[in-house]
Amino acid sequence: MIVHCVDCHLPPKGHGQLMAKAKHGSKDLYGMLFKDSADYKWESKRTKEKADKFVYEASCLKCHSNIFPSGLSVKGEDSHLYYESRREEMTCLNCHMHTGHYNPHALHTHNIAFATHNVAQEKFTTATIVHQFENFTEQIPGTSVSFDMVAIPGGEFIIGSPSKEKYRQNDEGPQRKVKVSPFFMGKIEVTWDEYLAFFNATAAEGRKETVQKIQQSKDDVDAISGATPPWGAPDQGWGKGKRPAITMSHHAALTYCKWLSQVSGKKYRLPTEAEWEYAARGGTSTPYFFDGVPSDYSKKGIWNKIFGIDTAIIASYVIFDANSDGKTQEPSRVAANPFGLKNMIGNVHEFCSDYYHPQTYTQYTKETTIDPQGPSKGREHVIRGGSFKSDASELRSAARGFTETRRWLQTDPQMPKSIWWYSDCIDVGFRVVCEADIIE
Repeated sequence: MIVHCVDCHLPPKGHGQLMAKAKHGSKDLYGMLFKDSADYKWESKRTKEKADKFVYEASCLKCHSNIFPSGLSVKGEDSHLYYESRREEMTCLNCHMHTGHYNPHALHTHNIAFATHNVAQEKFTTATIVHQFENFTEQIPGTSVSFDMVAIPGGEFIIGSPSKEKYRQNDEGPQRKVKVSPFFMGKIEVTWDEYLAFFNATAAEGRKETVQKIQQSKDDVDAISGATPPWGAPDQGWGKGKRPAITMSHHAALTYCKWLSQVSGKKYRLPTEAEWEYAARGGTSTPYFFDGVPSDYSKKGIWNKIFGIDTAIIASYVIFDANSDGKTQEPSRVAANPFGLKNMIGNVHEFCSDYYHPQTYTQYTKETTIDPQGPSKGREHVIRGGSFKSDASELRSAARGFTETRRWLQTDPQMPKSIWWYSDCIDVGFRVVCEADIIE
């Protein structure tokens, strides 16, 4: 079968083909007249969000009118039945994103070799002993992996954003005074080097997800078992090393913290939402911890869409949609905030320990709330900081987000769905907090 570009990138006749031709043709003409093709970020175009705008479902179904051919595997049948039951939520691209343009990293099976990643040969025998409240470098015993922790002094700040802040969302208020106790926080997001140390030490190849979940409910730290091998390539083929680990679930991040606490003898956990915003602000009360306001950097304004934005300042601190090339970057690309933390905004969304609620701050006292923990129950958790996909308006220190578990597991072929890996979210990760009472 010979397939031409237009077979995928235009809808068939009777499905708005002429309108699509006019739309894409006008964009091509504009690009030819006003843009330099050498400046195109082709890699950033290889995402489902972008592909949805120029790959048509009607074209897929015209060529593949029978989605249950005789040679289809059992897993394929299950996947297509799942698609049939959720046509309003899904498209063929959810699973077949790389059909037209081959990607060797786009595995659609368990990636058993995923953790075969070595960084160095010499291994630490003990964790770092902390004698006073100051920055330290943690060593993970039994591995060659270390990472920096920053001492964050306790203090008071105003959580949330003022009602007149540009691009403010309703869940960012009302503003409240919050006091947080001193804590240590990871200088950077948990890297693949760090996460794979956990993965290799606790790998649960072959163990059923339900059995692992039962084990995770036990208090005995010796019962810790980690993730099953992921489907595909969680690193998206971008590389591991010092890049932030991504696509793990909130449950997996909690388990990582539990494991790290066990092997280090310290108290590691995810940050609370209040700790996260306090650390991200670094003593500032403006939308960003650096100079500028959202309207300077956001592409949402008509003026900025036409004439572009000056990224000289923001790009020195943030990996976002204007400078990320559509993927995560190593922390060496950016400068630190006033507390000495990197990538607090941008690069990847970061898990917090709090359950999400749009009116969380209304539950805080009008006086001063000390070390708030968020709602006592909920379905989804807070994520903060925006990612390499985010517009600058979503990178404000007060901007809030939340996990979307059902959507992020939409194309996971396993039944039940994985408790360890998200199949449909490639821009979420986390950083750790260590409690200050570990000082000896």
